[in-house]
Amino acid sequence: MSKILKVNKPSDYSSWVGQKDSHDLISIINYSELSPVRHSLNNYNVYGLFLQGNEEDLGLVYGSGKYDYSAGTLICVAPGQIGGKEDNGELVNLTGWAVLFHPDILQGTGLEKDIKDFSFFDYRINEALHMTDEEREVMVGLFRQVENELKFPSDSMQNRIIAGFINLMLRYAQRFYNRQFISRTVLNNDILTRFEKLLKEYFENNRQLRDGVPTVQHCAEQLNMSPSYLSDVIKKTTGETANHYIKQYVIQLAKNRLVAGMNSSEVAYSLGFEYPQHFSRTFKKITGETPSKYCERRLNGK
Repeated sequence: MSKILKVNKPSDYSSWVGQKDSHDLISIINYSELSPVRHSLNNYNVYGLFLQGNEEDLGLVYGSGKYDYSAGTLICVAPGQIGGKEDNGELVNLTGWAVLFHPDILQGTGLEKDIKDFSFFDYRINEALHMTDEEREVMVGLFRQVENELKFPSDSMQNRIIAGFINLMLRYAQRFYNRQFISRTVLNNDILTRFEKLLKEYFENNRQLRDGVPTVQHCAEQLNMSPSYLSDVIKKTTGETANHYIKQYVIQLAKNRLVAGMNSSEVAYSLGFEYPQHFSRTFKKITGETPSKYCERRLNGK
């Protein structure tokens, strides 16, 4: 059975690596000042940003997947996730940084609501952010800002100031991820090609008759990536979310079958919809008209 460190508050992890925190809701860790440290496989109930140093492959995992490690990357975790490496007694020298913060530190701030919009918290660890040297310097600067703030005596403004720095970290991380998507155009196009091939084969093999309309979750699993990462890649490549792209693909198949003479119910069931009404709603949402209106317009040559 795996040995898992339950990180219910930031200090659960910082204590493990040998640091005593001055704040209950946030911990800033400069690994170079604490190393060597022991590995830990962590069950997080906090948010965390882990900025890797220049270490070689550490064999880190995320859920049931292994991390395709690259030095200098940023790994983001959220409550409910498991990641790290099980303690095997080995001591390892690390040179990066980490910030762990409890959701309570965001109470009363705009970030309390907005944090759910940062989809990179749901990425798998092998989809980590690969930063340039300049981007890494920006993030290290923000880690140091929080570190310095925690040296001041606590007052009524400290949590809001810290939340402001966290907000900056996340906004910069989003900017850098956007740059990564743009700079990896060839890779993104390859993912789109594989995504389209997957949808084509799904219907050619009549998987929809058994499993229903394909979902983003299913497609992401087949492509060995997280649903959020797939959605973000498709969004950056096509301007549409992966879910909308799937619906557009399905509705194009529906149009072909309607024109071929199938009625709406027959098309619905042939494409994996459980109810014809659901198919009609999806068709209208994508095309702006009902299946019957579409057929009528085609018959009239419009």
